[in-house]
Amino acid sequence: MKYLILIHSNPASRAAWEQLSEEQRANFGHSHLALNDALAAEGVLAGSEGLQPVDTAKRVSVRDGRTITSDGPFAEVKEHLAGFYIVDVDSVDEAVAIAARVPDAQFGAVEVRPVYDMSQLES
Repeated sequence: MKYLILIHSNPASRAAWEQLSEEQRANFGHSHLALNDALAAEGVLAGSEGLQPVDTAKRVSVRDGRTITSDGPFAEVKEHLAGFYIVDVDSVDEAVAIAARVPDAQFGAVEVRPVYDMSQLES
């Protein structure tokens, strides 16, 4: 089963980031690369990406057949999605164990959520 591990940025995690030296920040990034490599070697990585800051985002909606976009940031967002991993493992316990290996879990919390299996829908 696939699980999405969501990495959230919030005031506490940003404050912790600000306290890191340049070397610690570089090591943090290398830790993500090492985790990617390890999960790929374990055969459980289905995808992962870090995301650009929320002020680079666009919100899209469709009303009366018309596409409407707005630029971020949206409202007063204190927490936003900073990145994600998608893992394909046998249990939520395995996904939680992987989430504990995500470097961001040291500064805050990461979220584990099952991915809805769309193949179960009837055509």
